[in-house]
Amino acid sequence: MDIKNITLDQAKGSSLDIYQSNTDVKLPGIVVIGGGSYKKLKERDTERVAITFATQAFQAYVVNYPVEEKKNYADAKAAIEQSFDYIVKHADDLQVDTTELGIIGFSAGGQLAADYGNEKDTKAKFVMLGYPVIKPTLDEKMGIKSLDVSKTVTPNTPPTFMWGSINDGLTPFLDHVHVYAEALAKNQVPFEVHEFGTGNHGIALANKWTAIVNRDRSDKHMARWFELGMEWFNEVVAK
Repeated sequence: MDIKNITLDQAKGSSLDIYQSNTDVKLPGIVVIGGGSYKKLKERDTERVAITFATQAFQAYVVNYPVEEKKNYADAKAAIEQSFDYIVKHADDLQVDTTELGIIGFSAGGQLAADYGNEKDTKAKFVMLGYPVIKPTLDEKMGIKSLDVSKTVTPNTPPTFMWGSINDGLTPFLDHVHVYAEALAKNQVPFEVHEFGTGNHGIALANKWTAIVNRDRSDKHMARWFELGMEWFNEVVAK
């Protein structure tokens, strides 16, 4: 695997990490958007998620959007847009199949991923959202001004896979996952939702691989989201 970082044409120093498997055929691609309330992006839901997808024959990418003193919702969106533009433009060199290029976001990154998926000219063909922020109920806590992305869903929103935990007190089911699922249903967007009875917010892959960099937080049952997500991808998205 070749790993490299490119700087994006974005004012506040955003960049894109590329995890490229050298193959004989083009592979599906996944663009990873980490969470963390616009603080330092966490290894648990960036690098380790990208590498895990790489083990499933994906080309993987991580968007390093502006956080901390540079945080800004619009600039974060711009970083994602520029990342997709770069990947599509260099698809041959990156050995990625743009017809199977998607986005995955966690928590605050889930809000950004959903927002990008809802754009009219989105290049994402599928969307995966882990315990996502949907409504701007956390703006004050995060120090940004965001959108209610449930209101930007259209019939052209890509197929979406979403999961969370009923124990999540930061992005409660009724205020976030449920609201977004309802918007997808009303717009007849293909979707799948798993709201686990165990686990909690911010546990990424929920297995030992992310627990070792996440205060030993794991949950065997909630960790099944990845297996279920791969099944969904192969049944709904893959050609």
